[in-house]
Amino acid sequence: MPIHWRNYIESTPDLLRGKPRIKGTRIPVSLILGYLAAGRADDEIIAEFPDLAHEHIAACLEYARDLSEF
Repeated sequence: MPIHWRNYIESTPDLLRGKPRIKGTRIPVSLILGYLAAGRADDEIIAEFPDLAHEHIAACLEYARDLSEF
């Protein structure tokens, strides 16, 4: 089932200076993407940030994919 990143990611000017983040958290998308780029597995990231789920990580990747198409 495809992940729709807009269901998991938001950006509001009052938190993190408007940087995209996981909804309901202060965890920026860039942080998750950085962990993935460094070779960290989903389970390792979730262990470090227990508020996250696999869907959040997939949403970050979908968000990055959408941005790369512009």
